[in-house]
Amino acid sequence: MKTTIEQQEGKYLVTLVGELDTAAAAEVEQTLQPLYTASGKDVVIDCAGLDYIASSGLRILISILKAAKAGGSKVVLKDMNDDIKTVFRLTGFINIFEVE
Repeated sequence: MKTTIEQQEGKYLVTLVGELDTAAAAEVEQTLQPLYTASGKDVVIDCAGLDYIASSGLRILISILKAAKAGGSKVVLKDMNDDIKTVFRLTGFINIFEVE
């Protein structure tokens, strides 16, 4: 799993590539730790390279969303493939996140 964070135009751009499964969750959460205190900056998560997401990955994303909302920011998920969108639909997360 490859995870990167960049700051662009006053927001964070996160890129997720690979499988966000239980084995990768701890490392991904550590990499994304700065987003938990990034109030005032929106977060865009590019899911184009995300092949799989487990419940532990969903937990990480919902934690980022809660932290962002608490700081007055928003989280946008973009370029999800059909399999990832299906997971978000089945869990109801499709209604919680802003999806592009």
